[in-house]
Amino acid sequence: MNPFLGVVLFSVGGLAAGSFYIPFKRVKGWAWETYWLTQGFAAWIVMPVLMAWLTTPDLRAIVSASPVKSMWWAYIFGAMWGIGGLTFGLSMRYLGLSLGYAMALGFCAAFGTMIPPIVAGDAVGMFTTASGLAVFAGVVVCLLGIAVCGYAGILKERELTEEQKKQAIKEFALTKGFMAAVFAGVMSSCMAFAIQAGKPIAQAALEAGTNPIYQNNPVFIFAMGGGFTTNCIWCLILTLKNKSASDYVKDPSRRLLTNYILAFAGGATWYMQFFFYGMGMSKLGREYDFASWTIHMAFIIVFSNMWGLLFREWKGSSKRTYGLIFFGLFVLLVSTIVIGYGNYIASR
Repeated sequence: MNPFLGVVLFSVGGLAAGSFYIPFKRVKGWAWETYWLTQGFAAWIVMPVLMAWLTTPDLRAIVSASPVKSMWWAYIFGAMWGIGGLTFGLSMRYLGLSLGYAMALGFCAAFGTMIPPIVAGDAVGMFTTASGLAVFAGVVVCLLGIAVCGYAGILKERELTEEQKKQAIKEFALTKGFMAAVFAGVMSSCMAFAIQAGKPIAQAALEAGTNPIYQNNPVFIFAMGGGFTTNCIWCLILTLKNKSASDYVKDPSRRLLTNYILAFAGGATWYMQFFFYGMGMSKLGREYDFASWTIHMAFIIVFSNMWGLLFREWKGSSKRTYGLIFFGLFVLLVSTIVIGYGNYIASR
């Protein structure tokens, strides 16, 4: 147990999560579904298997010793989470890094906090205990932060010309992006259920001699395999609709290879958020485990908006709009602290 190291690991994971979309900005001549499926193969198939194989003494034996029911449910919840990941990608596509991350992760933090107790039948405790009221207050603050960020996005849409919007974000669309962010927030909470369902797999990894810091790596194979399934189905539908299958083989060899490298780099970077998140959880220990998700969300919001500002996604906006987006981000960060405090009270 080392809470300080845990926070450091969360920060590295947050940097990875906030940065994975950057390589896609340099992909040329590919439709969205082409590079999204390519990065998904790297993020949800290649990396989970590779990292689990590298960090466990005998991956095959661990899988053989794991209950089939646990693997199946981890896959199912992972597939549901994958729908959230798909729409999360759409929110980045239509809103950009700054606004897209702020809104999608804001909803993810809110729903990820509220859904588990409702499913577990503990919803009444949200309004009858000090910890429950604190968590609920944090969710309300989170929704307020989302509203402020959304209003900043509306002002941005009004202030910038169509040409200015396209320069920063090629397919900027506030309404589409907002709807994608809401749905992503709801479905992304399913990853918590996938990890919970995969605890017997993690236990099998520990019994096989795996370092506790890597115990969740085998679980990600099944959870992210489910996520890849749903994303693959949707991307193939778009490929047939848009007739973009030729993207995988057309163009000069150098540009084609560059696109594959960039897409795989984005996918590998994306996976590393969960690699470091899993390690961070193991270092916080049970006493501080309540803060894991909120810390992770906070770091992703910080780093994604750092990149959004560096890429000048808000260039041309008024000082008022800049002030609103910064205030909205501040409110979102405060909400994670309030939610974490509520969980802390419950853990005591």
